[in-house]
Amino acid sequence: MPPSTSSPLPATLRTLGEDLARTLAAVLDALPEAGQGPQRLGAAVGMDKVFAHRLLKCVHAGEPHAVLLAAPGPDPLLRFVHAAEKRGATTEDVTSAAAVLERFRSVLREEVGDRSKLDAILTAYVPEARVEFELRRKQAVFKAQSQLKGISAATNFGAVFLHPSAAPEHAGMADVVWVAGLYGLQRWQPGARTKVSTRRFVVDGEDRRPTTLAGERVEGLDGLRLDQFCAAPPAELAVRHVGETVHYVLAGDELGQKANRDLVFAEVNVGELSATPRPGRRPYVFVEISTPAKRLVFDVFVHHSLWTNLKPELGVYDTAFDGVVDVNDPAREIDRMQTSDLLTVLGQRPDQLVHAHVPHHAALLAHVHEALGWDPSAFHGWRAAVDYPLYGAQVAVSFAPPGA
Repeated sequence: MPPSTSSPLPATLRTLGEDLARTLAAVLDALPEAGQGPQRLGAAVGMDKVFAHRLLKCVHAGEPHAVLLAAPGPDPLLRFVHAAEKRGATTEDVTSAAAVLERFRSVLREEVGDRSKLDAILTAYVPEARVEFELRRKQAVFKAQSQLKGISAATNFGAVFLHPSAAPEHAGMADVVWVAGLYGLQRWQPGARTKVSTRRFVVDGEDRRPTTLAGERVEGLDGLRLDQFCAAPPAELAVRHVGETVHYVLAGDELGQKANRDLVFAEVNVGELSATPRPGRRPYVFVEISTPAKRLVFDVFVHHSLWTNLKPELGVYDTAFDGVVDVNDPAREIDRMQTSDLLTVLGQRPDQLVHAHVPHHAALLAHVHEALGWDPSAFHGWRAAVDYPLYGAQVAVSFAPPGA
């Protein structure tokens, strides 16, 4: 959900917003064009239509935080006030407005820092404005990170399936199937590398050995790849095993937009997760953003016999200092980021599952079910679709007991 706060707006900002709306409204009342729309108003005072639209929105916003969020900067507002004086606004009203605008400038410079930081404060009180504010800044981060790292992807796709294990030796456990995809993968600097990694949930003394959808054990990636579901030429990869983690690393040295590549693979991990959550702990799955991408599509499918009474919840975490987050560790709650990202419930029809930026999406999911002999209707599904996911973040879906 968009971040919000129950704390009151700081008194300095509250009174500033109230005074700004009041004094600007008094100046506007002297202009006959004020009620004729932003284009007429802007032309009358020598300002553009965009400024006039923001001015009218500011004056009529109501709540002080909404007034400040909509307000143009103090300098253009001051030009407007002086232009309005030439068209009939009283000296008293102009003087009052100018004094408030000087206070506005002082608050920006001395108490907040700049307009961007003021917007960051105010969007906590206007959740619908937070979405656009956040998107623009995440887009700027993506652009910078992709240029610095020399690599980017159009779509980072992850799908995880959890199904009760059928093997007798894994009774009471769940199989975990991961499908991972990087679409529109492009390298912009020689030697730039990226990776997709999968991690083990439980360490039980046995080596982690993912298998193909056909149940074959493989040392490398060849048997895990699903190149038939790529839209662009398949990427060249190398595999790296590090403890309980398997890294699939982009190989080759092709550069530029014409070297557009896709990567799709699936791995099966039999009996990897307990089918019954331990008391006091919530089961969870997650993806890590290790490649700058324009979007993340993370699908979670849980068999209806697993975790039936648990409520799914989306969390985005900062991994910069302490690494991958265990969502059951209270000490890591400080790393949880406030974002406007949402978890949506998926239907079961193919048209309810597909995402426009995941090529062959329905066919890919159907392939998993067919290969494993699973009934698609036996799963509950959720999706986190995140625009410009932050590089280095961990996007987790956890399942909490009722009332947690």
